[in-house]
Amino acid sequence: MTTKQETAAAVLAAKARLGLTWQHLADTLDAPLAWTTAALLGQHPMSPEQAETAARVLELGPGEVAGLVAQPTRGALDQPVPTDPTIYRFYEVLQVYGPTIKELIHEKFGDGIMSAINFRIDVDRREDPGGERVVVTLDGKFLKYQWG
Repeated sequence: MTTKQETAAAVLAAKARLGLTWQHLADTLDAPLAWTTAALLGQHPMSPEQAETAARVLELGPGEVAGLVAQPTRGALDQPVPTDPTIYRFYEVLQVYGPTIKELIHEKFGDGIMSAINFRIDVDRREDPGGERVVVTLDGKFLKYQWG
């Protein structure tokens, strides 16, 4: 079996070689764009059917199919503070606004957290007179802490 990391590298190479987009792959799998991208990058397991379809489109072998189906160890960052500028900006956003987000969740919902398991994410582009805007929507179920 190919590891999740090796499979992700093979996916990226095939995607570039074949000139495919993440949207095309998501449409082919009939799955959400962000989920498909994360799964192909090794952060979610695919069903055997999804993995076979992805491998066919990406011209990958049985080792990569096994890698796509395997249960992941989630978390893709190799170091505690990311150095890639795009990923670092999200780290920076949480450094600046994390306590605010936490306070507002507690004020609006009570004692609990936003799930990252029962979760949806969307990335959109919006035109703006001051320049294009990136709109990232994080949509997680509220999970109330239960004591006892």
